[in-house]
Amino acid sequence: MREVRLVGDNVEQGIYSYEEAMRIADVQNLDLVEISATADPPVCRIIDYQKFLYQKKRKEKEQKQNSKKVEIKEIRFGPQTDEHDYNFKLKHAREFLADGNKVKSYVFFRGRSILFKEQGELLLARFCNDLEEVGKPEAMPKLEGKRMIVIIAPKK
Repeated sequence: MREVRLVGDNVEQGIYSYEEAMRIADVQNLDLVEISATADPPVCRIIDYQKFLYQKKRKEKEQKQNSKKVEIKEIRFGPQTDEHDYNFKLKHAREFLADGNKVKSYVFFRGRSILFKEQGELLLARFCNDLEEVGKPEAMPKLEGKRMIVIIAPKK
């Protein structure tokens, strides 16, 4: 590495020899940091590296605090769920989606009730349809063992 392109504050931008760039950094009591190694010539910046690392760490911490962890709330139905129970669970699902959580709703089949798979599928399709304005299903209802599952994600 004989030459580097120097960028940054209080430095005249241009192409310098490596030794000259190091000397400029030493005069300012700062560090010469390689920004882009693949460029020809490599791009370097004169900055206080410790301060740079500190600010980067702080920015990552801030982003982590601001990001919201998405929880998955479960709602369980039986194949013959009554209308009142359905509406009660629908209201809860709306609240969960409004809070930004995903809703995993499933129909649990016990014993011979697995014969009524179509009923469970219709129930979940109706559930997805009723929640259309606040959430959208990630996939069609699918049968996993004795459960028919659908996951609904909140709309942005």
